Amino acid sequence: MKVGLTYNIKKEVAEEIISSSINTNGRENYIDSNVAVNYSERLSDVYAEWDDSETIDSLASAIEKAGHEVIRIEADEGAYEKFLNERPEIVFNIAEGFGGASRESHIPAMLEMLDIPYTASDPITIGICHDKSRCKEILSYYNIPTPKFFITNDIVEKTNLNFPLFVKPLHEGSSKGIYNSSLVNSVEELNREIARIKNDYVQPSIVEEFLDGKEFTVAVIGNGNSAQVLPIVEINLNQLPEDFPKIYSYEVKWYFDTRENKLDIFTCPANISNELKNNIDDVCLRAYKALRIRDWARIDVRCDKNNNPHIIEVNPLPGILPNPDDNSCFPKAAREAGMDYDTLVQTVLNHAINRYNF
Repeated sequence: MKVGLTYNIKKEVAEEIISSSINTNGRENYIDSNVAVNYSERLSDVYAEWDDSETIDSLASAIEKAGHEVIRIEADEGAYEKFLNERPEIVFNIAEGFGGASRESHIPAMLEMLDIPYTASDPITIGICHDKSRCKEILSYYNIPTPKFFITNDIVEKTNLNFPLFVKPLHEGSSKGIYNSSLVNSVEELNREIARIKNDYVQPSIVEEFLDGKEFTVAVIGNGNSAQVLPIVEINLNQLPEDFPKIYSYEVKWYFDTRENKLDIFTCPANISNELKNNIDDVCLRAYKALRIRDWARIDVRCDKNNNPHIIEVNPLPGILPNPDDNSCFPKAAREAGMDYDTLVQTVLNHAINRYNF
C-alpha cells in the first residue's frame, strides 16, 4: 500500500526563547552540560510535542518493512496540497500541529475532507482529548474517576480551596508547561502559575485537586471489544530527589532523564496487586470507549489516598521514541508484551487497515 506518514519535526529554537523559558523559578539549575550540549532542543518546551528525525525515520522504516511504500508529509501549510497530489491509500498520523487549541485535529480533518483513511482517532475525539476540561467532563459523565478541577484565566481570590493543587495549561502535552512549580500550596503560588501559563502559553489554566498516590501510564491498543491494555508502566516518583515534588514534571522528563543518565523510575509491568491492576485496566478501557478512541492511546493514571485510580491525561497520539535507552512508555509497554518497535508500528497500522475493511 501507499502509506502517508504525517508528522511535525522538531525545529531549532532561538536562543532568546530558550533563555526566557529556563530562567524562571530556577529551572536553569537543573540543566547540566550533557543536556545543554546533547539535548539543546529540550531547553525550551516550544516544540516538546513534536518528533525528532530519529523517530520519523524509524516509523518510516517499520512501515516499509511491512512491504508498504512510505510518502512523508510534514504537517505544515503545504500538507493539504501534498495529500491532493500524492493521494496515499492510508496515512499513519503522528502530527501534533502548531497553533490553536484544536491543532492536533488539523491533519485528520483534512484527511476526512479528502476521504483518505488514517490511523488513530478522528478530529472530534482528538480535539476533545486535547482540551483537558472537555475530556474530564465526558469522563465524569460516564462516572470514570478523574480529579476534581476548575478552569481559570484570571487571578483567583478564593480562600476555601483545598491545597495542594496541580496547575497546568489547558491545551498542551508532553509535560509542556508542567514544571516543579506546578504543584502549589497557597493562593499566592496558584496565582503565580496561572499568570505564568497565561503569559507563556496564551491559554487558561486547568487547576486540579492533587492526588498523592502512585502514578502509572497505560498503553491501550486496538478497537472495540478487542482493545487491550498492554503491561502497565509504574512511575516511581519516590525515586526523585527529596526536594522535588512528586510529579512527572518537564524537568524530570526532559532534563533529568537522558540516554547517558537514565532515570530509574519506571517499572513495567507495574509491581501492584491484581486488584489494582484490574481497576486500572477497567477505568482505562472505559475511558477509551467513552471517548471513542481508535487504534491506540496512552492514558495516564494516578491513585488517590485510598488507592483508587483516576484518569489524569488521555493522549490519542502517543509518543513512541524508538531507542530503548529513551524512557518512552508506549514502546516500553509494547516490548514487555512481546512487540518490538517495528511490530508495534505495524500493529497500529493494521488496526486502522482492518477498521476501514481494506
